[in-house]
Amino acid sequence: MVIYQDWKPMYNQLAKHYDSLVKDDDATQAYVDFTKKYAKGKNMLELACGSGEISLALAKTGYQLVATDLSNQMLDEARKKDVEGLVDYAYMNMYDMSQAGIYDTVICYCDSMNYIDEQHIASVLKQVYDHLEDDGIFLFDMHALDRLDEFKEEFYEAGKVDDTDFIWSIISDENRLLHNFVFYEKDGSTQYEHHEQWVFNPNQITSILTELGFQVEIYTDFVQPGIQEGEKYFYVCRKEVIA
Repeated sequence: MVIYQDWKPMYNQLAKHYDSLVKDDDATQAYVDFTKKYAKGKNMLELACGSGEISLALAKTGYQLVATDLSNQMLDEARKKDVEGLVDYAYMNMYDMSQAGIYDTVICYCDSMNYIDEQHIASVLKQVYDHLEDDGIFLFDMHALDRLDEFKEEFYEAGKVDDTDFIWSIISDENRLLHNFVFYEKDGSTQYEHHEQWVFNPNQITSILTELGFQVEIYTDFVQPGIQEGEKYFYVCRKEVIA
């Protein structure tokens, strides 16, 4: 496994190369379709919006989004695309949503919830609950447990992106996926990033959500009902109205 000591904060260096590495128009459309199928209303909060591909696509279909992220660099990339100013982008850490309003729907996609560690996952889910209208909807995805087996052997990719040489490795470690990025920039510098994602048992997540007061449905890879073999679990969570 590739390990470096001088890692930079997540999505600082990666932000400018993110779309070139992982942008997928078909996947973006699948997320839009999933959202339109299950979302309530048009007033929406997006957590961990990243480079804004999904945010902007949803806004173009009529949703009123506040799209938030922990990385100012990623927010900058998102704002560059939104030339019409359709989305309200804002810095926010999912660990502290105290400045957020109340929304019809909250979304968090592209396995971003997996960046929440075991110690804080329940409190983050509770904050989402608190920022939803009664009968509001929380839509998110998480890595399937199968991903831990998939990356028992290290995935390793080396190549060139945006005229920058890079190395990207992924390996599983018990209940985590460890992503290591190295970018050999044109100015001669070498930039490193290390990402840790926690992979949760869906029964654990469902239990937390149910105790909070959500009704929960799970789909595998967008459309397969229940927990099946696949890459991602998609959660459709409705905040129950308290009489």
